[in-house]
Amino acid sequence: MTEQDRVTVSDPHGPVNSGEGHQYVFYGAATDWMTRKGVESLRIALEDRVRLADRFVPPRGYRIAAYHLEKPGSVVLLEGPPGSGRRAAAIMLLHGLGDDRNTDEERVRVEELPATAKDESRNDKPLTPGEGDRFLLDLSGITDEEEYTRAQRRLAVHRSKVQEAGAHMVVVLPSVMEDAHAPDFEPHRVKLERPRGVAVVTRHLRMDRMAFHPADLTSAGLQHLCDRSPMRELARLARLVKAACDSGRFGSDFAGWLDQAMHAVTDRAGEVGQQMVAVRTAPERALLLAAAVFEGSRADTVYEAWQRLLKEVGHKEEVTSEFAQTDFGERLKALGIERAPDGRLRFERLAYADAVRTYFWANFPGVRNGLRDWIGSAAELDGLTTDDQVDVVVRFGERSLAVRRPDDLFGLVVRWANDAARASSDPRAATALELGLRHQEFGGWFRRRMYECVTRSGSLSDGLARVLTTACHQSLGATHPDQAVVRLHHLAVRREGAAHGAREALLHLAGRDRRLYRLLIDRLRDRARQEQPGAHSHLLLLAELLRSDRAPDPPRWPDLFLGWKTVFSQPPTELWNPLVSSWLDAVADDRTQEMALDVMVRATHGRTAALHRLYVIACGWARSARHPSRAAVAALFWRHIDQAQYARPESKERAGAEPRITEEER
Repeated sequence: MTEQDRVTVSDPHGPVNSGEGHQYVFYGAATDWMTRKGVESLRIALEDRVRLADRFVPPRGYRIAAYHLEKPGSVVLLEGPPGSGRRAAAIMLLHGLGDDRNTDEERVRVEELPATAKDESRNDKPLTPGEGDRFLLDLSGITDEEEYTRAQRRLAVHRSKVQEAGAHMVVVLPSVMEDAHAPDFEPHRVKLERPRGVAVVTRHLRMDRMAFHPADLTSAGLQHLCDRSPMRELARLARLVKAACDSGRFGSDFAGWLDQAMHAVTDRAGEVGQQMVAVRTAPERALLLAAAVFEGSRADTVYEAWQRLLKEVGHKEEVTSEFAQTDFGERLKALGIERAPDGRLRFERLAYADAVRTYFWANFPGVRNGLRDWIGSAAELDGLTTDDQVDVVVRFGERSLAVRRPDDLFGLVVRWANDAARASSDPRAATALELGLRHQEFGGWFRRRMYECVTRSGSLSDGLARVLTTACHQSLGATHPDQAVVRLHHLAVRREGAAHGAREALLHLAGRDRRLYRLLIDRLRDRARQEQPGAHSHLLLLAELLRSDRAPDPPRWPDLFLGWKTVFSQPPTELWNPLVSSWLDAVADDRTQEMALDVMVRATHGRTAALHRLYVIACGWARSARHPSRAAVAALFWRHIDQAQYARPESKERAGAEPRITEEER
């Protein structure tokens, strides 16, 4: 094979075939560093499904599952061994159904459903699928038979609704309870077998633009890994090959990079264990951990973090001059840590820091509270850049969630957010919350904690409100949009200063999705009509939502009719002027929107005072700018008002009825 025959690819995207384990996805401003850090992406949003598809290698049985899923109302249950890429296959099956818009030009739902009752918040509503909607239900994490029995009862309800609506659903079954599967699910089950490991590694390497010969992937050691390792480990292996190449410290040929990556995957845990036998003093161990958590930071910053860790764990240094102690450089060298030319610290061996962090969190459970408090303070050291802070938060978050301590991570979210500078969102808090929300096992836990924060009585700091708003808009808005609307709604009607940002995020989220728009209208109408404190806040928000610049394009007139009906039936009438004027502007700019005039009039239900108010608003609007189109639109609006006001008594009920609208107008 010549040099020209080497395998290269020019447009790489995100990860795939991640199999079992923890998945982390970040959105919006976080995307750049997500890509740099190699954080895995399994969000069900379109852009991430596209990236996932770039590296996906279908497991055996995938085509059968795809065939069964094509029919509207179909439900497919995936079986397979852990690490075979079941979850990635499920997402790709849903993605393979086609475009995210249905025949009515509305976006279909592509969402993950809560696996168990505890993953839902108290405010979550029952599933109401629409035609073409797609749902993922991942039950692979369930290990208790009683819990699985309850999950199957919920699955039966979901399946019935999906079939009736003509939607699609893929379910990932647990691999440890095959005997507990309900018999009536048998026709829907499809067995998946792991894809060829070499094909997965090859695909990842190609998408990373790595040049290699197929013969480079034929060693017995690599074949052993490919035959036995979970898909996530094979994806990690490929990333480590790329990391070894990019570092410039491990030779200049593919064989050397692959060798380093294989050692990192197979040998690092044992090497750390051996080092810990030799490293016995608290200062040495603390420095090892500080360097692992803050790897890539400047040496002085790591030194400060090390000193803070020693204080946090209660170590008392001998009272002696620092000149009489082993110098910092010698300590680093003895632990296998080197100082790069730019002053940043790194371990001599590839991916050694990962193994060190894993070792400490697994083997020192008594100091986990101290480690949490240490990270809380050390992550704000002056020498850290924003990227450095993000690295520290991700490393701490991964370890905390791996040992099942989500409270540690959420506690830091609250701490950092509360301390954030005014009018800014703390990147550490935002990163930590995103990390928790995207976690396959604890995502539901974090959603519940968010709900508790936004619904509890008492004040909520502006900093925490901003972080929660960002997470709802950028994260939940893609994965659990209904829950995002609920949480943003609660934030938007609070009295804190950050409510404005939540209101804008809520209106933007609802305005880009017609189903969410109707959901929010229903919530606001229900609360605006209740005689209780705070009802006016919901009415204000409803009036703003119903403006022409907030409505989806094209508008759904029945939805607007219901909203306008509520606004026009209650004081204060000063809310009407900007709302009505916005639609008069819309009609003046685009005469295809004339339906708005008739629908607004009908929404008054023929009440004389309401019709007179519309007439006055139109008069003021027409006089505010002398333009022929304004006069014509106002005259047309007045005719609709006159027809409603002077309709025969037997016609008044019809005049106020919900408008009949053709499918084209919808």
